[in-house]
Amino acid sequence: MTRRIVTTCILAFAAATLPAIAQMPKEVPGKADATRVTAGTYKADSAHTQILFSVNHLGFNVYHGIFGGSTGTLTIDPANPSAAKVEIEIPMSGITTTSAELTNHLKTADFFDAAKFPTARFQSTSVKASGTSATIVGNLTIKGVTKPVTLQAKFAGAGKGPMNQAETIGFEATTSISRSAFGVSYGVPFVPDEVPLQISVAFEKPKA
Repeated sequence: MTRRIVTTCILAFAAATLPAIAQMPKEVPGKADATRVTAGTYKADSAHTQILFSVNHLGFNVYHGIFGGSTGTLTIDPANPSAAKVEIEIPMSGITTTSAELTNHLKTADFFDAAKFPTARFQSTSVKASGTSATIVGNLTIKGVTKPVTLQAKFAGAGKGPMNQAETIGFEATTSISRSAFGVSYGVPFVPDEVPLQISVAFEKPKA
């Protein structure tokens, strides 16, 4: 009886998954080929956009956390990439670490005060493109404080998403910020003021 139940479950799982597997592309849909990029305004793919931050934990080890759920837009013309504009909103509710206690603490007034300042925002002011890399200068707003930051960005890939067939562009970027400049000074200097950020973002073009 047990064997029959297991067999039935396996067959049911196969029946449910085989159609999805059959629809998967035969090769990776995204490629680091800039000729695949078309002009237009793209929306951030919130589910696949992450901002990773790293801080030294009291001199013991490097600790990481993630901001997720970001929204925003990228307007780009491959014929004139230096005219590109990007705007990103980062919900403070999307911050997470491997410690629930720390995650909750980061949302308090000691750090990001998520109840009073529910979002952070980045707006580009200039883009200097060179090949598949770009230096993006913009304004970052955290806790109501706006400061200029510079991102070093690199084109990662472009293509059509296999599920929704949306034109998709991906980028990786890095920067470093002084958190105390934005009023997030809790724990300094035991937890460093300078915080490196690694940004992985995907943008999808809405269908007409």
